[in-house]
Amino acid sequence: MTEQAPRPAGLLYGDFGTGRHRESSLVRHALGSVHEEELVAGLAGGIGFMYFVFEYAGHPPLPTIVAQAHPDPWVEAALDRLRVPYEVTHGARPRWDRVHAALDAGRPVFCTVDRSRLPWHGGTPDEMAGADPYTVVLAGYEGESLYVEDGAPAAYRIAAREFGEAWSGHRKGRHRMLVPTGPAAGAPDVDGAVAATAARLTGPVLGNRFDVNFGFSGMEKLAAQLRDGRTRTGWERRFGSPEAFLAGTRRLYACLEEEWTAPGATRPLYADFLDLAGRPEAAALFRDSAGNWSRLAELARAAGPDTDGPGRRALFDECAGLVDGSLALERRAVALL
Repeated sequence: MTEQAPRPAGLLYGDFGTGRHRESSLVRHALGSVHEEELVAGLAGGIGFMYFVFEYAGHPPLPTIVAQAHPDPWVEAALDRLRVPYEVTHGARPRWDRVHAALDAGRPVFCTVDRSRLPWHGGTPDEMAGADPYTVVLAGYEGESLYVEDGAPAAYRIAAREFGEAWSGHRKGRHRMLVPTGPAAGAPDVDGAVAATAARLTGPVLGNRFDVNFGFSGMEKLAAQLRDGRTRTGWERRFGSPEAFLAGTRRLYACLEEEWTAPGATRPLYADFLDLAGRPEAAALFRDSAGNWSRLAELARAAGPDTDGPGRRALFDECAGLVDGSLALERRAVALL
């Protein structure tokens, strides 16, 4: 059983809810809300671009764009550049003694979970949703219950046993916990964060054949596949059925506005960080790019499954043009960085 809880004595802090970006809000609240959300987001790397289309038996093709910094873990990157020390542990079984010790010491605990197993996300294991690492914060406990921050205006209360199922569910992050261990040991590393973002967009990112899917190369690949009306990897054929078209366009909207991003492909939030960092010219270019990404997302959201062949072709061509426009703007911005 779970419920939205008012602040009880067992909670370490009372500032909850997501501003523009969920993970940045988690870090900000866990550290006592002493930093602006824009600063936390920018220090974590701010923006990036990863584009893949995954295909699983029995499901429509799944286009996936990660518009925020990726693949470096968001929380670790933010804490590293905030100069906040932390400890990371994981193991074959839950270490509730370590969880309670950290919370008793006033230290929140970041945990990697299978979000599909959390009751407020449905509570039913979902192989596709559970494949992505998902971070929540244990913000306190009371008896056998935990208080979990996960983007809502208040902490969720959940039995430790039930939370343990979600904590065990993500295979690569099983029982992984990160605990900040002290105050910042210096000034935030703004220049290092900016340099890392520029490098991520220009590549290489992974150092292998998948780098074509990242950064500016990934944007070029997306535009090319949107325009491709001949091969099986082009959007016209890949998303040719009404079911696939609807799933693909709705997913495109979600990836640019809702999931693994802040609205506008995270670009407006990152532009605000660049203003804080004294780089207004690059910030203005990323804001212009954000307009293209949000326009593309809205076109995808508004497209109906009954859109005919010529309508789909026109839609994909317009979307490709918007990607081209963002790519040109972001190349100019990175040159300034």
